Amino acid sequence: MKITFYGAAQEVTGSCFLVQNESVRFLVDCGMFQGGRDADAKNRRPFPFNPSKIDFVVVTHAHIDHSGLLPKLCRDGFAGPIYCTQATAELLEIMLRDSAYIHENDAKRASRRRKKLRHDVEPLYLVADAERALSQLKTHAYDEIFNPHKDIRIRMRDAGHILGSAILEIWVKAENIERKIVFSGDLGQPGRPIIRDPYVIDQADYLVVESTYGNRRHKALSPSLDELVEIVNDTISQKQGNVIVPAFAVGRTQELIYYLHHLTCVGRLKKLNIFLDSPMAQRVTELTTRHIELFDKEARKLVAWRASSEPAVMLKFTESVEESIALNSIRSGAIFIAASGMCTAGRILHHLRHGLPRRENTVLITGYQAQGTLGRQLVEGASSVSIFGDDIRVNANVRSIGGFSAHADQTAILNWLSGFAVAPKKTLIVHGEPGAATALKDEIDRRFIWNVFIPAPEDKVLLE
Repeated sequence: MKITFYGAAQEVTGSCFLVQNESVRFLVDCGMFQGGRDADAKNRRPFPFNPSKIDFVVVTHAHIDHSGLLPKLCRDGFAGPIYCTQATAELLEIMLRDSAYIHENDAKRASRRRKKLRHDVEPLYLVADAERALSQLKTHAYDEIFNPHKDIRIRMRDAGHILGSAILEIWVKAENIERKIVFSGDLGQPGRPIIRDPYVIDQADYLVVESTYGNRRHKALSPSLDELVEIVNDTISQKQGNVIVPAFAVGRTQELIYYLHHLTCVGRLKKLNIFLDSPMAQRVTELTTRHIELFDKEARKLVAWRASSEPAVMLKFTESVEESIALNSIRSGAIFIAASGMCTAGRILHHLRHGLPRRENTVLITGYQAQGTLGRQLVEGASSVSIFGDDIRVNANVRSIGGFSAHADQTAILNWLSGFAVAPKKTLIVHGEPGAATALKDEIDRRFIWNVFIPAPEDKVLLE
């Protein structure tokens, strides 16, 4: 039995792990690479394995860097089942269709620009490919054991990251010996709203664990909320500007809306005007409210408060492009939330183009920004950035609040690892830039004295 690391090895995105022995070959995740100049080339290159020979896929959660190449996989010959939780399947129906639509339209625009060269740009995949992938989804509930193959048992546990996210417990039988592999997926930060805390696993022969924030600790939630109150009040009440928030459509948007409602409920903010300028985020928000059974206790209380009181928060969804463009005429008093979270595409680019030159505005960064992204440039203090080919001055105040991350920080990852009663035979660190992965390895070495390895891209690790 061996695992080959085809993505998220010494980098955060592109999650894709091939697990195989003599009788079975399956993937854990099939995600897109995001950020950096070579991301598109990585996504377009042929799969380094034969998709038609893959027996099944298990998806940890719906974020595109874990699921975004599923349509390409199915187009290239994969015809087996794709296993995930019910909430993940519902999110994928939104996200994969949206991703395919964006790829088709981006290719059309690029082809028009290159018309003089008589060279059409092919989309990464089509809406029809996304529909094919969606037709192959098979769902299972948290904590249910199922058998996708005669030699495989799988159980999905709540990872506490986004709606439907899962830690995978996978038992693989070979030569009458059963080994247990655990894939952490993306672990959530404990104590965050809406989603429950990550399930604690106590045993694994082999562990594959994420390290996105393996080298840092998030700010505590309370001072982060204080900072959010200060930013909103200072920008809107004092400077008469707007707050512009690049937000991930899944998870971060819903948490931010939750916090703004909570702070209004307790009287720290007043009469907010929030514009959610992302059709996909709107659909995800509506989907989230339909899965109240997955909420934690505090989130259920806030849902009851909003239902029983006069709305103190005006939350408006903008559907059409015309409505989105009209928002740029609002000079003050608004909070704009738009995708994408790393400012790589989507409507947030238009809001930044209009809002960055204005000193009275604040751009609020609340999530991880990968290397090579516009969001990373803003966080690192760029004085100007390129948007749609134009040089845009950064006069707006750029603020980053780390306490809202949906990813576990170093302390939370180490605390989760402490739940193991016995050390895994081998722990493999993924989903982290080299510095983050190395820092987490050093801490595991110091605290637990485990056998830890950081695989490089396309490394093959034998499970003895």
